[in-house]
Amino acid sequence: MKLNGTSSNTPLDGNLQNGLPVNGKASYGVTADSEELIDELGDAHGSSSIDTPMRPGAFDLDDELKVDLIEEHFREIMNILGLDLTDDSLKGSPRRVAKMYVNEIFRGLNPENKPTPTLFDNKFRYNEMLVEKDILVQTYCEHHFVPIIGKAHVAYISSGKVIGLSKLNRFVEYFSKRPQVQERLTVQIAEELKKVLETEDVAVVIDAKHLCVSTRGVHDVNSSTITASYSGKFAEEATRQEFLRYIAQTSATL
Repeated sequence: MKLNGTSSNTPLDGNLQNGLPVNGKASYGVTADSEELIDELGDAHGSSSIDTPMRPGAFDLDDELKVDLIEEHFREIMNILGLDLTDDSLKGSPRRVAKMYVNEIFRGLNPENKPTPTLFDNKFRYNEMLVEKDILVQTYCEHHFVPIIGKAHVAYISSGKVIGLSKLNRFVEYFSKRPQVQERLTVQIAEELKKVLETEDVAVVIDAKHLCVSTRGVHDVNSSTITASYSGKFAEEATRQEFLRYIAQTSATL
């Protein structure tokens, strides 16, 4: 199969039989040293850019075709792992995973799914910070493709416009629905809110657990990661501390 004119086959040593190397070994050109370096870079959770890395022509394929292609490739992954794809429990998994990737957990990659902001005039002349706390964050680590789960707290001070409260949640959700590193996710949310609200007075804090830390590698189930972005008035100590006091308070319950 070819995608955009590039072969999608992985080079394997030896003759292929049913899509697998006869000798059971594959050569990927990865040495032990380079594999260790790859693991170290993945564990670093660094971010090279505010923008999610996307290849040219990323949106040339429509979603239906993406689902079909991912289904085919995930079936091969399951086959390579030795799973019996004729089993009733497994035979639908490639399609389920493909639909989940495109339509759910990575739908934020498609700019067509970006929320449309609803802005209103600040007729009440409310000039204090507005804080939306405990927003659910469910994203996926781009290094190991396992979940990052936590909460986001966002705040802004109006420059003349206010935004519908649900849109704050929607922007967090949109940028979460893609492979991420937490640092980039924090900055993407903050920069989008500054642009939409036409104000520099924005704060974002995310506190999340990384399953790539708890379920593999160091296997630490207790630690969480906190990232923050403060700009405008929130860069000032007094305003920042006020915001932090608000998010530390016990949330209202229904």
